[in-house]
Amino acid sequence: MFVTGRLPIVVAGGLIPLVLLSAAGIPAWAVFGAWLLLVIAAVAVDTALAPRPADLRVARTLPARARRGKVALSELRLTNTARRRMRGWVRDAWQPTAGAPAARARIDVPSGQTITLRASLMPRRRGELTTDFVVVRALGPLGLAGRQQRIDARGVLRVLPPFSSRRHLPSRLARLRELDGETSVQVRGRGTEFDSLREYVRGDDVRAIDWRATARSATTMLRTWRPERDRHIVVVIDTGRTAATRVDDGVRLDAAMEATLLLGALAARAGDHVHLVMMDRLVRARVSGVDGAALVPALVDAMAPVEAQLIDTDWSEVASLVRRLTARPALVVLLTAQDDPAAARGFLAALPTLTARSRVLVASASTVGDTDDETAMTDADAAYTWAAAEHARQGGERVGAAIGRAGAVAVTADAASLPPRVADHYLALKLRGLL
Repeated sequence: MFVTGRLPIVVAGGLIPLVLLSAAGIPAWAVFGAWLLLVIAAVAVDTALAPRPADLRVARTLPARARRGKVALSELRLTNTARRRMRGWVRDAWQPTAGAPAARARIDVPSGQTITLRASLMPRRRGELTTDFVVVRALGPLGLAGRQQRIDARGVLRVLPPFSSRRHLPSRLARLRELDGETSVQVRGRGTEFDSLREYVRGDDVRAIDWRATARSATTMLRTWRPERDRHIVVVIDTGRTAATRVDDGVRLDAAMEATLLLGALAARAGDHVHLVMMDRLVRARVSGVDGAALVPALVDAMAPVEAQLIDTDWSEVASLVRRLTARPALVVLLTAQDDPAAARGFLAALPTLTARSRVLVASASTVGDTDDETAMTDADAAYTWAAAEHARQGGERVGAAIGRAGAVAVTADAASLPPRVADHYLALKLRGLL
């Protein structure tokens, strides 16, 4: 059962008979005791006459997926199967990160009728957000008390990564169209494939003239070329303990996901094949064999439930899995940390096995901003903070130099800048025909 805010008011109302009857010579304790008994009896009767919450049938409607930070609409359909009208409140038991309204919803359901309660969810965390029940409070006729009961009504909402780096996609697609020759003359160079023949116009490179085709036609014919397609890109996201490091407003794992989504969308438009592996000691998610428009939805769906694990990543197993994913040379993008030389020993030991047959890009979201010597002189706390940041920066530089000596390319940037940096590196390789 439960009591409402009316109960204290009714109890306080006992002061009136207490004052009047005390003036008539009746003991105050007797008056107050009788009033309390009367209130308790009223509460008991009100609870007994309240409808049973179990007579309320609950059905839930939820979208299958929603993006983090975007509104998702939740609906509860309540059907009153009791003979009496049911008045009261309903509260949905969403976990706090679902962003459900904190206030209870007021209900007034006539017998045999159905009402729909709509609530806007604002999920603040990726993954599977669940609610297992609703709590129904059915109010008694006096409005002093009622019955409360939990009713099972399970709901699951899969929250996807926000893909905030989508804003960088139009500019990179424009550069890709220029590279493909859709907005400029196609060029010939290393790492390109024959596309088609067209008539020669003044200003074209005479080295691209096809003399055999020219001999068979009435005009000079020119070969056109396009960047190579059907290349393989393997993206490995480290889900070990370093992925849980706070970076800006999120964690390093979130920045890695954003970089993967931007690179995947770009590579899908370029006609290349993208493989995703998220692992530490175990494979947490894997996407392979999906191309075109279906790639990005497959990536976000696979990433959604994955969280960082507080264990070290087995980089030898990562290298073995990458070799099994593609039998030909590929671009391997490793999204991990590169700020601690001691922790990077296993990673650096496995790196040469990858660079031996593929181009490797090691990208990391940095936790260290620009340091300023002036800041270190303000107080002791600032000095220690500056020293720690400088130590981490120097450690990252040493790891980056070791990555370069192993034959890979190291890219370090803040969480917002990392996705476009990775995409730009991919376009640069595409332009030079090095994929």
